Amino acid sequence: MKAIQIEEFGGPDVLRQVEVDDPMPGEGEVVVEVARSGVNFADTHTTRNDYLAEQQLPLIPGAEVSGRTPDGRRVASILASGGYAEKVAAPEGWLVPVPDEVSDDQAAALLLQGLTAMALVRRCARVEPGETLVVEAAAGGTGSLSVQLAKQAGAKVIGLASSEEKRALAERLGADATVDSRSEDLSAAILEANGGEPVDAVLQMSGGDAFDAELSALAPLGRMVVFGIASRQQREVSTAALLRGSKSVVGFWLVHLLARRDLVAPMIGELFGTVAAGELEVTVGGVYPLSEATRAHQDLIGRRTSGKLLLDPSK
Repeated sequence: MKAIQIEEFGGPDVLRQVEVDDPMPGEGEVVVEVARSGVNFADTHTTRNDYLAEQQLPLIPGAEVSGRTPDGRRVASILASGGYAEKVAAPEGWLVPVPDEVSDDQAAALLLQGLTAMALVRRCARVEPGETLVVEAAAGGTGSLSVQLAKQAGAKVIGLASSEEKRALAERLGADATVDSRSEDLSAAILEANGGEPVDAVLQMSGGDAFDAELSALAPLGRMVVFGIASRQQREVSTAALLRGSKSVVGFWLVHLLARRDLVAPMIGELFGTVAAGELEVTVGGVYPLSEATRAHQDLIGRRTSGKLLLDPSK
C-alpha cells in the first residue's frame, strides 16, 4: 500500500511516499480502508520530534482517519500513528460509526480538533454566558469549531487571525469581533476589540510574544488555556503575577482526554450529531493527494490555510 513515512526527523521535506506492506491487524483490531487522513499542526511537531511525546523511526504520521471496514461500515478512528496511508489497523473499540449525514471529510476533521475544541471551551476555559473568550487561529480547524461552540455557550468571542480573509471566516462562523494576530500591540488590540475591557478567557496555542500579550489582557479570575506552542517559543509564568491578577493558566494535551474513554465516546457522538443536524459547521480548508503531504505541511506552517486540512490516500 501507499503511505507517507519519515526515516529522519526534520521539516516537511522529510515526508516521503513509499510502498509498505498492508497492516496486519492484531487481536481486537480491524483494518480500515482510509478515505481521508486528518492533518494536524501536532503532526509538524511529530516530524521534528520536538513535541510532548518521543517519536521512533521509521514512522508513518497521522492520528485520525475516516474510511470503511471490510464489512462496509463507515467509521472514523483516532490512532497513535499510521494515518497517512491507504489502510490502517485500528482498535475495534476506537472505531466510531459515522452517520449517513456526515461526510468522510467531516468525520476525519471532527475527531481530534472537535474533541480539542469541546474540551477547551467547556472543560478547561469553562466559558459561561456573557463572558468574553479570545480564540487564537480562529479560522483554523480547532479555532473555527471553538468559535462556534463558545457562541453556543453564550460567550462573546474575539477571534485572532492573520489575514482579512481568515478574520472574515471567523466572523461568519459567529465571532463578535476579530483582531489581526500580527498586531504590533496585540494586548491593546484585544482590549480595544472588547470595548476597552480585559477578557475572561483565552485559548492559546502559539506561545512566544502572543502568550505574554494575551496574559496581560486577561481579567481577574480569567483563564488562559494553553494547548500548543506553534512558535516553538516557550514561556514561564511568575506565580506572584498569577496571585496579583487572580489569573489561571491551564494546560491541555489531548492525550490525557483520550485516556478517558468514558468522556471521549459521548463527546464524539455529540459532535457527529450536531454536524448531522446542521448545528455545527466543519470548515475544510483543503483536501491534498497523499503524495502532496509535504505541501500540506508547508501550507499549514506558512499560515496559508483555513479550516481543516485532509489527505486523500486514493491520489
